[in-house]
Amino acid sequence: MREFIVVALILLWGAPGLSQTVPAGWKTIQDAKAGCQIAVPPEWTPFGESNGAAVWKDPTNAIAVVTSQPGQEFKPLPPGIVKSMDIPKERLFENSATRIFFQDRVSRHSEDPNAFSSSVPAKGGTCSCHIVVLPSVPVDVAKKIALSLAPFAAGTQ
Repeated sequence: MREFIVVALILLWGAPGLSQTVPAGWKTIQDAKAGCQIAVPPEWTPFGESNGAAVWKDPTNAIAVVTSQPGQEFKPLPPGIVKSMDIPKERLFENSATRIFFQDRVSRHSEDPNAFSSSVPAKGGTCSCHIVVLPSVPVDVAKKIALSLAPFAAGTQ
């Protein structure tokens, strides 16, 4: 339950960012409002009929979700929020005016997932994403997905 609260807090604080380069061969996934996007490896597939999520094999192995929050001003996380969320310095990769990026869950066993959250500014709001992957998915892949978060750019599909 705490993890969901942490993710909700991050989504509320948001974090807009600069458009990132999509790795060669990766595909973009838009949120349901077509305001934000992430890039995922080519073997990942859209999750169900809804926009805004992609999975590798199935959602129990890996899932990446992108959302937009129109009207939600982006700003870095204040030190008090970082402390209350219990994010160690080594897992807070960026907390700037252009991006918030951190690991909010670390796998302890092969069946426990790693999780990453990222937010960037968008015109009139914030873009956010959350990636949850089992240890069988390289952490670098999850990080690349998180770093691909950007406001939707037409023509990137």
